[in-house]
Amino acid sequence: MGQRLLEQERLDGLMSDNGYPYPSKTELINIFVSSCVESAARKENVSTKEMYQRMKAVDLFKQFIYPCYETLHTQSRDIVTDDVLTALKNRESHKTEK
Repeated sequence: MGQRLLEQERLDGLMSDNGYPYPSKTELINIFVSSCVESAARKENVSTKEMYQRMKAVDLFKQFIYPCYETLHTQSRDIVTDDVLTALKNRESHKTEK
């Protein structure tokens, strides 16, 4: 993990071969979060807007995806999608029980 952070720090502010700046760590995390919404929506056959609203309603971003980014982003897309959907459904079921 430390090596990856050092590599990212070296890339911040530099330009890639195509002339675009490398994304910052915050941008990379936001890209990952966006991909979580998209892949979960695709798997559930709903719109990304609906999936985003469901995730936001149970605070999935702040309570699960952002805090678990370092672990989640090392997993396969299928595993991440399954984990995100499991967390979402667990939180939705607990919310309706209250």
